[in-house]
Amino acid sequence: MALYDRREILMIERFIRGAQSIPRRLRLKAHGMHRIAPCVMILGFFLQGCGLLFDAAEMVHPLTRDELSTICDRGQLRVGISVEPFRPFVFPAVYTDEGVRVTGLDVELIREVADALTRHCGGHKAIVPTLHLTRFRDLFIEVNEGHLDLFVSSFSGNVPGASPLGLWSSIPYFPDGGIGAIIHDPKVAERVWAQFRQQGGQADTLAAIQKGLSGLTVAVQNGRNAQLYAQANLERTRLLLCDSLPAAVETKDPRIDVILADHSILHYVTTRVWPDWRLLERPDGSRLILTQEYFSIVTGEEKRRLQWFLNNLLYRLEESGRLAQMRRRWLEETYAPTRRATAEGLPLEGSKVPDHYDQGLCRMVGGK
Repeated sequence: MALYDRREILMIERFIRGAQSIPRRLRLKAHGMHRIAPCVMILGFFLQGCGLLFDAAEMVHPLTRDELSTICDRGQLRVGISVEPFRPFVFPAVYTDEGVRVTGLDVELIREVADALTRHCGGHKAIVPTLHLTRFRDLFIEVNEGHLDLFVSSFSGNVPGASPLGLWSSIPYFPDGGIGAIIHDPKVAERVWAQFRQQGGQADTLAAIQKGLSGLTVAVQNGRNAQLYAQANLERTRLLLCDSLPAAVETKDPRIDVILADHSILHYVTTRVWPDWRLLERPDGSRLILTQEYFSIVTGEEKRRLQWFLNNLLYRLEESGRLAQMRRRWLEETYAPTRRATAEGLPLEGSKVPDHYDQGLCRMVGGK
């Protein structure tokens, strides 16, 4: 190991930390030896010999650090959740005697991950989960620039186009997802049922939906899977793009015939929140799901140790029956979300609550 004086070490440290501060999306653009040559020349001015470069770099920042060790050292798990609450996975924030709290199936899962990390890190100090409201369009940047360790908000990991490059999805924690539909007018259901009946026992859900909804106004949420589904499959409908699910429910002009969203979320809200809407079902009364999806935890594609940690944890939770118990607890039981938020919710910064409740607007695709 070579020896350096204090002035050299400080200059090296400032250079390396400055390089680390460059956003990852910009660093990825700089590839090829001709791009990194200036950096090598600058460091060469301070250091003599190639081996000395790595000696000094390790003094400033160990090269063997990984994301799990970083979380252990930090004592904090930074988790992104969607700006819009998706009941029963994340409920709207409530004010309690302990401050603003949020709860839901996803929040309970976040607690499980944090507890498992506490054990992994030796149990000397608790790993504290902190919630960060995140929009889907910003997810890639937030994860890859190191602002978030992971993201948990009813994210479907198997939908074409849903997961941006650079992100990774875990094995399912909710395997029974899929897109559903809610309606106001029973005549819409009759249109779809007529298409199923014409199929003579050879059920083709996509064909029935395409013909049954033809000419109708269909609302979807911007950036969610229902938008991708509608744009790929429902060319003969009028598509209304909404900033949130509540915005679609409250829009009166234009008149909305159908709202597409995650079936499990729609089932909850039509049963307990929006009784004026009802689920679109099959002619025999069974549930109608347009796709098969599952919900996953999201993290960066290069975070291999964290990925294995999450997959192994989710496998153990499923194997032990704990995940099934969590799903029953939030989707099937009768409960008061505010009481659960008070008893077991995670804190949310009060200044973020207005964003949490911002429903936004709806607009026709193409400005029609």
